[in-house]
Amino acid sequence: MNYVGEVCALLTACCWSGSALAFSAAALRVGSVRLNVTRLLFAAVLLLAVVLLAGIEFHLSTSQLRNLVISGIVGLVIGDTFLFKAYESIGARTGMLIMSAAPAMSALLAYLLLGEVLGSMGFIGMAVTLLGIALVVLERRQTSSGHPEPYIRGIIYAFIAAAGQAGGLVLAKMAFNEGPVNGFVATLIRIVSAIIIIFPIARLAGEYNDVLALYLRDRKALSLTLLGAFLGPFLGITLSLISVAYTSVGISATLMATVPILMLPIVRCVLKEQVSWRAIIGAVVAVAGVAVLFLR
Repeated sequence: MNYVGEVCALLTACCWSGSALAFSAAALRVGSVRLNVTRLLFAAVLLLAVVLLAGIEFHLSTSQLRNLVISGIVGLVIGDTFLFKAYESIGARTGMLIMSAAPAMSALLAYLLLGEVLGSMGFIGMAVTLLGIALVVLERRQTSSGHPEPYIRGIIYAFIAAAGQAGGLVLAKMAFNEGPVNGFVATLIRIVSAIIIIFPIARLAGEYNDVLALYLRDRKALSLTLLGAFLGPFLGITLSLISVAYTSVGISATLMATVPILMLPIVRCVLKEQVSWRAIIGAVVAVAGVAVLFLR
């Protein structure tokens, strides 16, 4: 039980790797805005069903509820929105590289707001893991869009996304530090808070019309969205919150940032893309960093 937080963080990365594959295919069919809102709605329904069927009670203080609500807005609305915008401007490769700064931001915020100290081995493990991630992400070839990259605006968007992810984790950790909170309840609160903000904005912008008819016509898009919602917002975010409840925010964020590493087998076996030696070396370096975090 000493490594519950670390194991949950790695399981989170596994879930997010699977959801990334499902969402990337679904986005081509229904668009990113529709997908973003729908995945949160599906996840909210799944989480509510689990909470009701399991009879999980909501025992939260006002400050815990406030921190989780703000965490959802910061992480899922601001963080994810700017991440999608960064992908549009600078592409996934550069965006993912800059998102690798999220663990360092998380550790800094946790130190300033929570007084968490990683220690020398924790920082070494984090640095080695991020080095491996950077090697892998930089290896991924950017799809040509006919525009020069990177754009300064896209880089700024990516850093805002990284800060949003870091801030969301730290705010969730503040809620857990005050007292025990069920992971499914915490995730439900975060996702509902995000829906309350993002759904009306999408409707007013005309980006979320005739969605039901669209999904009824394209059942494959519906199945991909359901799969992604289960692995990502439902199971992945829940595991991420359990992770930050049992280990430091910096270590949790670093282990969750291994998604590019875990995507390598998917890229090779499912998408049939070639994986270079540089990417393999990056994976080995990242795994070594994960080992240091476990053995710190």
